[in-house]
Amino acid sequence: MNNTKSPKNVSLKNQLELWLFCALIGAVAGALVWILLKIMAVGTEFLWKWLPGKTSFPYYTILICVAGAAIIGIFRKIFGDYPEDLETVMGKVRTEKRYEYKNMLVMMVAALLPLLIGSSVGPEAGLTGIIVGLCYWAGDNLKFAKQNTRNYSQIGAAVSMSVLFHAPLFGIFEVEENSEEDLAALTKGSRLFIYGIALAAGTGIYAGLSALFGAGLSGFPSFDMVEIQRKDYLLMILYILCGLILAYFYQATHKLTGNISNRFPAVVREIFAGLCLGIAGSFLPALMFSGEEQMGTLMKTYTSYLPLALIGIAFFKLLLTNLCIQFGLKGGHFFPVIFAGVCMGYGVAMLTCGPDGGHVVFGAAIVTASLLGGIMKKPLAVTMLLFLCFPVKMFIWIFIAAAVGSKLITLKPEQEPSANYSKQ
Repeated sequence: MNNTKSPKNVSLKNQLELWLFCALIGAVAGALVWILLKIMAVGTEFLWKWLPGKTSFPYYTILICVAGAAIIGIFRKIFGDYPEDLETVMGKVRTEKRYEYKNMLVMMVAALLPLLIGSSVGPEAGLTGIIVGLCYWAGDNLKFAKQNTRNYSQIGAAVSMSVLFHAPLFGIFEVEENSEEDLAALTKGSRLFIYGIALAAGTGIYAGLSALFGAGLSGFPSFDMVEIQRKDYLLMILYILCGLILAYFYQATHKLTGNISNRFPAVVREIFAGLCLGIAGSFLPALMFSGEEQMGTLMKTYTSYLPLALIGIAFFKLLLTNLCIQFGLKGGHFFPVIFAGVCMGYGVAMLTCGPDGGHVVFGAAIVTASLLGGIMKKPLAVTMLLFLCFPVKMFIWIFIAAAVGSKLITLKPEQEPSANYSKQ
């Protein structure tokens, strides 16, 4: 009796294993996103609402930021330069063909600590490293997963970004939109179908946990549908130019703060960043945290600000974000950059058109798209990301602004070398 399996049956079995494992990766990614955001929500509620209500300590914001920064500095000195951002993680996957997974708990703690003390960063840094690390653990320990480890890691990172930002297509373009070859490969075979399976599992798990135990981070609020007028189209060039100015400022300050931070010893650099964060937050609380809740408040109260004040907030937000990232209070930059772009768009639109809601929303969309395009160099990913807060009817104009920004800003921030904490 011939027990040899036919090639067709083997192929079908391998395909089913691939689909099931991608669904599992998506589910794990969704669960990890929910856990991180829930811990962050509970921690910030305790530190910034419950505890201040029970005590009346002078300079509370500065105290929490400096003390938290000192803890972060000691933690980084002991365990290393974590968390790593998405570009660093995927860069290691491409060049080293693997990613170290032994420090996943360290990555999670390192991602949470800056968020809890109000650092001007987003929560995405650290998540991708954990997901990619789990994929490589599976590749080393599960025979059927070994051949597709890199694909699994890309899918896991994409799903975690999509679930985190509530933008289904953002993750896949953020991970894949690195070259024409990557985009061409994305349309071949079953890559999109597999990503869809993983995304469905991740979104389902995240939604289920949020329904049962409450959500953590709510994400950016959505702008209402507005009528775009002829005047808005004429002002697009001005809005794009303002976004380009912000992008150049972001990249220049990224490099500047990186060079300055290298002159500080370990722990001292984090304490310095914490002091700057605490002082800035004491005078202008909107500069702290990642910006999603602050943007919801801004959408309701922007008319109480002077246009020039909003423009100033945009520049200060980007400067503080780079200071936090380069001085050790690390995290992602997407949320703070979007907040800065909206502030700039509001301010410029109010200067040119007044406080009318339709004009300021369009201005905010174009400035933010141009800004993100100049920083990310991925216009499709930018467009998918901004779907989470701007009306769909602005799709084409957002894409145009992002494409222009990605082409006209040629200066890209260099990857700063990780500090060697063990020798300092």
